[in-house]
Amino acid sequence: MSGIPPDTWQPPTVLIETTMGSIVVELYWNHAPLTCKNFAELGRRGYFNTTKFHRIIKDFMVQGGDPTGTGRGGASIYGKQFVDEIHQELKFTGNQFFLTLAPTQWLDGKHTIFGRVCQGIGVLNRIGMVETNSQDRPVDDIKIVRVSVAS
Repeated sequence: MSGIPPDTWQPPTVLIETTMGSIVVELYWNHAPLTCKNFAELGRRGYFNTTKFHRIIKDFMVQGGDPTGTGRGGASIYGKQFVDEIHQELKFTGNQFFLTLAPTQWLDGKHTIFGRVCQGIGVLNRIGMVETNSQDRPVDDIKIVRVSVAS
């Protein structure tokens, strides 16, 4: 299935502490093991700490975690890019990554779904309502303070 041995470190959740509050994400290891491993390991390394939410579109999604602040930068633990893990059982029906703010069925089959918000929906919704400029960038910086994982 994935090439990741079953005894490999697989934290069930990741805590994303933001300047507006905390969000807990449940990871879908059975469906997207490479993506989950990448996200959890980058979080463990502090890769996302102090990065901005660089794009927020009301009633659609919140995007962040790119150290360049553009949505075009960053690297994975595997190198620059790795294969998408599209799984037919998973659909963009709620608060999932990017971090979507509503159902977004048009994204089904186009992007990897590797988790869902299981705590902190109110925080995510407040982030999704901040004032943005014409390029969907928040007028005031909203940051990921720290990402932590269970050891």
